[in-house]
Amino acid sequence: MNKENIFSRVGIPSKKAKPNYFTGQVAAKDISAVIKPKNEKIYHVTFKNGTKTKLHFHDGGQTLIVTKGTGNLSIYRKFGKNNSNFKIKKTKSLTLKTGDCVHIPAQKLHSHGSINKKVDFSHIAINSFPKNNVEPKTIWYESDFKSRVTKRLK
Repeated sequence: MNKENIFSRVGIPSKKAKPNYFTGQVAAKDISAVIKPKNEKIYHVTFKNGTKTKLHFHDGGQTLIVTKGTGNLSIYRKFGKNNSNFKIKKTKSLTLKTGDCVHIPAQKLHSHGSINKKVDFSHIAINSFPKNNVEPKTIWYESDFKSRVTKRLK
């Protein structure tokens, strides 16, 4: 009987993430480009030198699995009806360590990233499709991380 080798190691090159969505240097590997899942997008993201994401939300929710270092997840509440200039308030802050797994519900405004300028922070990010066959979208904002969002990013 022939045994088929169902395992393979695939090199996924790192590429710089879009700089306008982060406060510093980030490298990302698009795992979903290789394995082509049908219901989510999967990335391995490394934050360098205390970098974090700018405020954002996902229309289908997101799961983070920490693979290295110590980071932070902050959840925010939006005040006002304007979609590009509004007040915010931090409602929750979690320290994330290697092995932690957290789910962020759809439409929940948040930021995550490194809290240590000397050690990289990495996680697997799984962005769920909001509906079958509908690619997930992320909406990004410029903010002061304290009280105000000043614009929606493109």
